[in-house]
Amino acid sequence: MELILNTYGVCLNRDTEGFVITTAEGKHKIPPASITSIQISRGAQISSDAVMLAVEKEIEIIFVGKSGKPVGRVWSPKYGSISTIRKGQLNFTYTHEAVEWIKEVIIQKIDNQQAMFLLMRTEDRQATEVVERSRRRLEDYKSKIRHLDGFIVNDIAATLRGWEGQASKIYFETLNLFIPQEFRISQRSQHPAMDVTNAFLNYGYGLLYSKIEGSMIKAGIDPYIGVLHRDDYNRPVLVYDVIELYRVWVDYVVYRIMAQNIVTDEYYSIRDDGSFWLEGLGRRVLIQSMNDYLDEEITQRGVTRSRGTQLFLYIQDLAQKFKTFSDGLTPE
Repeated sequence: MELILNTYGVCLNRDTEGFVITTAEGKHKIPPASITSIQISRGAQISSDAVMLAVEKEIEIIFVGKSGKPVGRVWSPKYGSISTIRKGQLNFTYTHEAVEWIKEVIIQKIDNQQAMFLLMRTEDRQATEVVERSRRRLEDYKSKIRHLDGFIVNDIAATLRGWEGQASKIYFETLNLFIPQEFRISQRSQHPAMDVTNAFLNYGYGLLYSKIEGSMIKAGIDPYIGVLHRDDYNRPVLVYDVIELYRVWVDYVVYRIMAQNIVTDEYYSIRDDGSFWLEGLGRRVLIQSMNDYLDEEITQRGVTRSRGTQLFLYIQDLAQKFKTFSDGLTPE
């Protein structure tokens, strides 16, 4: 269970039996064994005793900012595995295998975007034609990426980023047609969001960033050694690479929320600069919707697992892939 503290004034402490949540309504005890992570937003409090209990039980504590991204993380003073994985990870980034890996990541991202188009059922002939045209254009970008090659990722990085960006622009322009008129976006805006749908997307991606980064630490991977995203100083750039495989999960959840037409001005606020930010109600709805979606079990290759488990197992497999490069040589 992920314990989320995003109500102003809520406090997490501990007693002899475990964690204690204190709110205006009273106290509620939670055993540590039932918690996998603790997420704390602005206005919530946690005691040092509760922090130490979380560290002792290897429960990650994530401090989340207004955008949904983690601004701080407390974890036990050890990685989840041996340093051989991180040595191999660094070696991997300078191999041709890294070129093939990041190409497959972007191709899978575009596959996911095309799959989203299949959900856009409509009797409007013009909209159907737009979807089909967009699907074909994305297919062209997939073909270009498959034929793109270089000795290391730096050789193709600029071209790959450009094609990925163009594919995403086509995707969001098409998806936008199926969002209620009042919630449609003019363009993707990240820092900050300039409309409510972008605010939901940004916060959802922030939640996913946090889950991926935490899974990497547990698996023994260094989130700060990226493959395609390698130039940003002091940022978890490998998270930015891997999240491309799973962004569509957030897109789908946000699309469903907007399509239900349940969003009111209680969900968000607008700042003086025109930027949009989710408020408590909006965050709660999105967090619950994301958690429900990640907990949903689906069957892939004959095995039924939750989406959250699939993500974690992918990162564990990635750790093992990195480990094979620990001697600096390309595996045969």
